[in-house]
Amino acid sequence: MTTISPQDPVAEAVVTAIRTGRVDELRRLLAEHPDLAAARVGDDSPEGLARSLLHVATDWPGHVPDVATTVAVLVAAGADVNARFHGPHRETPLHWAASSDDVDALTALVEAGADIDADGGVIAGGTPLGDATALAQWNAARALVDRGARTTPFDLAALGMTSELLTALDDASPDELGTAFWAACHGGRLDTAKALADRGADLDWLPGWERATPLDAATRSGSRDVVDWLRSSGAHTYDGLSRR
Repeated sequence: MTTISPQDPVAEAVVTAIRTGRVDELRRLLAEHPDLAAARVGDDSPEGLARSLLHVATDWPGHVPDVATTVAVLVAAGADVNARFHGPHRETPLHWAASSDDVDALTALVEAGADIDADGGVIAGGTPLGDATALAQWNAARALVDRGARTTPFDLAALGMTSELLTALDDASPDELGTAFWAACHGGRLDTAKALADRGADLDWLPGWERATPLDAATRSGSRDVVDWLRSSGAHTYDGLSRR
């Protein structure tokens, strides 16, 4: 795969065309430079960063104009729909679309053949769905599930899919219940959180990835009904736990 410098005039032109939705200009550049669609922009050295043009189309904050057409044009010209970012992670363009809650880009990528369960995410090396649920990108998360993405108990809990979750957690360990309970509070899913509490989930379970209780997660998400229920049930914030 060819890598071109971000300062290269062709790279600057194609990035601008993608980010501004100028599809006719993108088509012209791809026709003039046959290897461009499959190229990466950046630095391919061991410590460098480089992204494909489909990553450019899905880069934060996403939602570039006419992104579905842009994705189709790039793939038709030879872009790898499952291209990996070169850098500290290996995310695909679908990971980036999920992280931006960009359903239009996500749909176009999946329809073009993107691996919906690709690994390599910044969230524990996981899938695009894992990125979406961890980062509270709920439109993208539901779109991925609707298209058949593989779910974990964390995903099911964060999306409030209580029936499927309880089936998946049959004979669950305390930590598995705690993880799901935390995810339900993070997602603002009161009914799911109550169902897990009935199963014996620890209201003050602490995850391994941050010092935040379920109450902290619900507060951060702005889930007032979950916050009120947790407080009335005797749950604590992390600071409250540390002062006990």
